[in-house]
Amino acid sequence: MGWSALSAHLYVCNMKGLCNEPITAQIDVINHKDVIAGDTLNKPLSPEQAASPGNLIIYFAFDKSEFSSDAETDKYFEKSNAYLNQNSQARLGITGYTDAFGSDEYNQALGYRRAQSLQHYFESKGMPASKVIIESRGEKEPAENNNTSAGRANNRRTVITIKK
Repeated sequence: MGWSALSAHLYVCNMKGLCNEPITAQIDVINHKDVIAGDTLNKPLSPEQAASPGNLIIYFAFDKSEFSSDAETDKYFEKSNAYLNQNSQARLGITGYTDAFGSDEYNQALGYRRAQSLQHYFESKGMPASKVIIESRGEKEPAENNNTSAGRANNRRTVITIKK
């Protein structure tokens, strides 16, 4: 007999005195692992789903691929690592870009080295290599026009994103 049936029976029979026959009820044993302990109003019962951290853009000096972490990239690592740990099919995509100075081949290789420098950073912080995908677009797909120094500076970048 379920709890609601038992409580209805007790109310009708014992409180109102409308039943004359005895009742037999089996009470289930409660496993202590099934009991919710603690404050469930302020804390969720299951871990909160990590939000996708969005994109991070890292800019580079002319003809350079060296990367030094800062608070923003450390924070992005924490968020992206948490998201990837909860989403087994997701991957961290790192794409390297360059400005238009230099040959296509050189810029393709430079964009790849820029992506690799971020890959090494994420892996050194503990992200599994199997979760990181790198590529280079070289001077293809510029963010801005390469005719100005500001435009070229904004094209020397890596874009880090979550691929679902």
